[in-house]
Amino acid sequence: MKKTKLMKLALATAGIVAVLSGCGTGGTDSSDSSSSSSSKASSSEVSPVALITDGNGVDDRSFNQSAWEGMVAWGEENGVEQGANGYQYFQSSGESDFIPNIDQALTAGYQTIFGIGFKLQAAIQEQATANPEVNFVIVDEIVEGLDNTVSATFKSNESAYLAGLAAAYSTQTNTVGFLGGMQISLIEAFEAGFKQGVEDGAKALDKDIKVVSQYAGDFSAPDKGRTIASAIYAQGADIIYGAAGATGNGLFQEAKSLNETRDDKVWVIGVDRDQVEEGAYKKDGKEDNFTLTSTLKEVGAAVKDLAEKSNNGEFPGGEHIVYGLEENGVGITDGQLSDEAKAAVKEAREQIIAGDIVVKDTLK
Repeated sequence: MKKTKLMKLALATAGIVAVLSGCGTGGTDSSDSSSSSSSKASSSEVSPVALITDGNGVDDRSFNQSAWEGMVAWGEENGVEQGANGYQYFQSSGESDFIPNIDQALTAGYQTIFGIGFKLQAAIQEQATANPEVNFVIVDEIVEGLDNTVSATFKSNESAYLAGLAAAYSTQTNTVGFLGGMQISLIEAFEAGFKQGVEDGAKALDKDIKVVSQYAGDFSAPDKGRTIASAIYAQGADIIYGAAGATGNGLFQEAKSLNETRDDKVWVIGVDRDQVEEGAYKKDGKEDNFTLTSTLKEVGAAVKDLAEKSNNGEFPGGEHIVYGLEENGVGITDGQLSDEAKAAVKEAREQIIAGDIVVKDTLK
């Protein structure tokens, strides 16, 4: 029977520095995995780790990038560099690349392989079953019954609740939006938490706030994300929370365009990592920012934590580790929230951890 447990994160991603040199938009060629590491890496004995992306790259400014930043931070802490004796990523263009990329990582000798995203669940299960001597991690999904595999999931609905509460305290139009990627249970949990937070905030403020939700049906379609964002803003929303992977980049593009050309400011709530940099823009020669706040999914910290445990011979194989607010596995930034909004968010966070607020994880 597979065990499920909650685990404290060793580090927060605030301490993780992104080092993406050599990782362009096109990703790393699989042939890079067999290149030799530097003398710095070869002088240290580590258990090398590899990361398999989903359809987006390690510079997607979201989920995959956070994971890669955690792996880079692990390498820096252990004195190893990108390469066969340290750490590497294998970028997938689609689901057909998952098994070949894992095969290449195995051939190159990586001892711990991370599958980033729910789409890799079947591939990780198949390869972990066939390679019991190698450690595997599936992020955002669950693989059961394998002692060499850890499942890492996050209570994103909890941080989404805080985002909804923040939106309720910040909206001037009393209309806010949610932009989802694919309409699956994983993303519906974001929407459910967000809507509950908006509703509770509206009650506290005696407001009537409308939530406009729409899904793109894709995590890799910025153009579609921009079109949907335009439609939601056109319905009077002044804040949109996006949980859509690279599709969410289109949300930021639309918000930037609107803020550069009109007087009424619109806002974006970022997801998975602090997306404040994506909210920077200039108007009338003055610098400004439209990222209201960002919900955090500490994927990078989880990757770093599990890579270190594997390296130390403490890999928690067979376990399902759940990272929530209590474990500092999810959270929210202060961003540009008002003092009133920050106080409400802080209080709600404490109430969720105490069990006084139970956040929905489904729209049903």
